[in-house]
Amino acid sequence: MMRRLLLLSLVALLGSAAEIDFRREKPGTVPKDWVVAMTHEGGAPKWEIVEDASAPSPPHVLAQTSTDKTSGRFPLAVYQKASFADGRVSVRFKPVAGERDQAAGIVWRYRDPDNYYIVRANALEDNVVLYKVEDGKRISLEPKGTPSKSYGVKQKVPKLTWSALSVDFRGSTFEVFFNGAKIMVVIDSTLQSAGKTGLWTKADSVTYFDDFYFEKRK
Repeated sequence: MMRRLLLLSLVALLGSAAEIDFRREKPGTVPKDWVVAMTHEGGAPKWEIVEDASAPSPPHVLAQTSTDKTSGRFPLAVYQKASFADGRVSVRFKPVAGERDQAAGIVWRYRDPDNYYIVRANALEDNVVLYKVEDGKRISLEPKGTPSKSYGVKQKVPKLTWSALSVDFRGSTFEVFFNGAKIMVVIDSTLQSAGKTGLWTKADSVTYFDDFYFEKRK
């Protein structure tokens, strides 16, 4: 563990990776270097630090707590201190509540609220799906080796439980992992330039996030 922490510190110092937990953040605030945004219309998103003793890095986590049920609204929390085209992003998440959705997602190559990639896990649907958002339109991308128009992959996503979601991306190839196991590969070349990364939810999803990690690659 100590060796891993030292390695992460060295890589972060060189500017190519960082691991962010929220343990020292003040409850009720948006953490420094994060900006709240939303794709489409609906009630305003509410991202804030809350307490959770069960968190991977207790006592605080970053949570999306608004409960507007508009199905096409996508709250975003975007990290402002990194922009890259190729790399890896991961996060631990816990679906807490939501009647319409209980979703948690990672965004990358984010240009603005209408253009980015996103992979999300949904505890109501028990699946993981990768999308591109282009000019505000969200389009699911079928996993490699599956029938045409396949909608992501089936995956048990437990409620009120911490799980890990990550995506490794280089060029047009995206590899998605759930709790450390690779579950799909997606190929798409729509958005190739560098962009920011961050977190995503949908509709009335109340979702907690912790241990956000990104690694920038050449």
